[in-house]
Amino acid sequence: MCKKIIVILISFSFILSLSACAELKQTGKEIGHTTKKVTTAIGHGTRDTVKAIGHETKEVINEIKED
Repeated sequence: MCKKIIVILISFSFILSLSACAELKQTGKEIGHTTKKVTTAIGHGTRDTVKAIGHETKEVINEIKED
C-alpha cells in the first residue's frame, strides 16, 4: 500500500515537472523572439539614421563645392 502511494506521488511530481518544462520552454521562446524583434528594430533605426546623415553630409559637401 505504501509503495503504491509513493509510486503515485512520484508519477504525479514527474508529470508536474514536465508541465513546468514546457512552460519554461515557451517562455524562453517568447523572450528569444522579443529580443530578435527589438534588436532588428534597433538595427533598422540605426541604419536609417546613418543613411540620413550620409545623404545630408553629401548635400552639404556638394553645396560647399558649388560655392
